Amino acid sequence: MFPPRRAVGRGRAWYRGDCHVHSHYSKNADLTPEQVAAAARAAGLDFIATTEHNRVDTHGSWAPYAGEDLLVIPGQEVVTPNGHWLAVGIEPGQLVDWRYRVRDDAIDRQIDRVRRVGGLCVAAHPHAPYPSGAFMYPYHSFDVVEVWNGLWASDRPWNADNEAALAEWGRGLAAGIHEGRWRPAIGGSDAHLAGQLGTPHTVVFAEELSTEAVLAGIRAGRSWIAESAAVTLSFNVVAGDRRAGIGERLATGGEPAAVQVVVGGVPSGVVSLRTDRGTVHRESLTMDGAAALEWHTSADESAFVRVEVRHPKGHMAALSNPVILI
Repeated sequence: MFPPRRAVGRGRAWYRGDCHVHSHYSKNADLTPEQVAAAARAAGLDFIATTEHNRVDTHGSWAPYAGEDLLVIPGQEVVTPNGHWLAVGIEPGQLVDWRYRVRDDAIDRQIDRVRRVGGLCVAAHPHAPYPSGAFMYPYHSFDVVEVWNGLWASDRPWNADNEAALAEWGRGLAAGIHEGRWRPAIGGSDAHLAGQLGTPHTVVFAEELSTEAVLAGIRAGRSWIAESAAVTLSFNVVAGDRRAGIGERLATGGEPAAVQVVVGGVPSGVVSLRTDRGTVHRESLTMDGAAALEWHTSADESAFVRVEVRHPKGHMAALSNPVILI
């Protein structure tokens, strides 16, 4: 028996989930599936993806701990000598090969196998500072990029490796959007130990709480990354009577566009708006961490807009995928 592919959910809504999770079936991890599921519920998550290192024979172990309130998506962390990637939403028990390097020209065959069953291919922690952790494969083969990995979240909520991954992703965003092939960003805790799960996690707009709907939302970029469930973000762009949210395209018709952002849960933090011209607007949050701001632009001025929210000392609290202006 395997976890069901659908949970009750709230219908068409935003769902919080962690797509990079380990149990004691992975090296250096010590939580049982039962403990991981309990931690996910305690962290306010709606879904998790189980991504053990190069093994999938454990997928059935999660069935007793999924439920109407928690979707468990089968996956694998594919650990190759030239980088790690996540195969999320594979068939239960479907093993993805890891025995190759960039020079073998083998990775596209494995990615095709994952995509044929509706799975999502994630470039994982591309700047991880250990052997095999640095990601050497081209991003163009993958669906999304994990720009925020929380493996060391207990003592370093945001580190230089994540900063490098975000900068690299951000530099390619304008060209990717222009060419119609941009790759959304996600975040995952890479939890191995107690206290790590959900820091960070990805908040996804999905038609329902199911494997297919959640992966479709992530693939489309209808998502943002949160440090914890205490952080909230609403981000829309409006032009005339037209509105677009995260991951969507807004046809402005040449009209001015109003960027509307509402943030909560980041005391004394700073909200930054970033476009293809870099950082274009900053605004400080109040002591209670809440703010509603509006900034005006146009499609001629900004090819896209995305949001970053940082704590006073600079580490990330939330970041979004872009709204694209045309």
